Amino acid sequence: MVSYLTKLLGLNRLNLAEDIVQDALCEALQSWSIHGLPDNPSAWLMRVARNRAIDVIRRDNQFRYLIPELTYLLKLREEIPAGDPASEKQINDDQLRMMFSCCHPELSTEAQVTLILKTLCGFSVAEIASAFLATEDSIEKRLGRARKLFRESGTFVEMTDPSDIPGRLEAVYQAVYLLFNEGYHASQSETTIREDLCVEALRLALLLSEHPQGAQPKTFALLALFCFNAARLYGRVDADGLLVQLESQDRSKWDQALIGRGFHFLEKSASENELGEFHLEAAIASVHSSAETYQQTDWRRIQELYDLLYALKPTPIVALNRAVAMAQAQGPEKGLAELEKIPDPSKLKDYLFYPAAYGELLLVAGRPAEAEKHFERALKLTHTRIEASFFERKLEACRTAAAQIQ
Repeated sequence: MVSYLTKLLGLNRLNLAEDIVQDALCEALQSWSIHGLPDNPSAWLMRVARNRAIDVIRRDNQFRYLIPELTYLLKLREEIPAGDPASEKQINDDQLRMMFSCCHPELSTEAQVTLILKTLCGFSVAEIASAFLATEDSIEKRLGRARKLFRESGTFVEMTDPSDIPGRLEAVYQAVYLLFNEGYHASQSETTIREDLCVEALRLALLLSEHPQGAQPKTFALLALFCFNAARLYGRVDADGLLVQLESQDRSKWDQALIGRGFHFLEKSASENELGEFHLEAAIASVHSSAETYQQTDWRRIQELYDLLYALKPTPIVALNRAVAMAQAQGPEKGLAELEKIPDPSKLKDYLFYPAAYGELLLVAGRPAEAEKHFERALKLTHTRIEASFFERKLEACRTAAAQIQ
């Protein structure tokens, strides 16, 4: 809805578009509680938001010179049949256009991605901060600068020239990638998995792959990664919604059809001589997905792939995941030694999985007393009751193991 309205109002009126959407949602809460759910709730919301936008245009002196555009907008009052393919395509195109429009060249890539996550993906500031391992204050400043840029641009509609798309693809990739990650392991939700975000990320990636400028190996690699990880979503939680570690997951819950789609896109991503981060992450996920049991997982191959990924993208998080893979391939002490080598570990001080990795490797190495301290740190960094329950069980395992040693 926001992306559709910005096409009518212009990106310089992004705040107004968001206010109109909020008003439409509030009206729905009141109207639907009295009259019941309409046959097509989405169409109802779009119609209300569109009509409010047109009313704003009629009252705004700044729009009066835009007679042709206004005439076109007024025609949009006509009812569009529910489920009309042309209507659905228009909305999808608006969303794709909005993603690229957020990637203004005067903004940093981080600011571009932040704006997409907030405006198009509906992330809270806290969720964006978690995705970037940043403070909420820094995210607020990024959003403020981005909104100011569009507000002061004075542009009625931000149009992206097709020749600009390749230069803006990277930010779009990163935003969709972070959207899926938030769904795979929700940072600010009481549910461990937010399937809606994973599905939305998959949908946007598919939409991107269908665009002439987006049908590239990197897009297909991203789709492969999403398919492999989405296929394993329901193995990650038990009947009570609690987290289940990889070695204990019921692999019969994995979606084999989706894994097959993952291999399809992975093969399609190899059509050119290109090897990027998404190719490597998808390859890692494919090794996990193809293993019939945890014991049959080819950890040596996973470590090799992480070596390549780290050479390409030497970030603390990649280093952390690489250390865990090395621990599986060569033993916990080797993994612990690699954790000690992570560059700039201060960036991971509030990252839940950093102390969790230390705790897990120390526990496996037979050092439960040391592991307990790290799990206590991880427990303090949890945001949900489900995460807290997981680390409480880990702490109990440490105490039991320590008692047995004594």
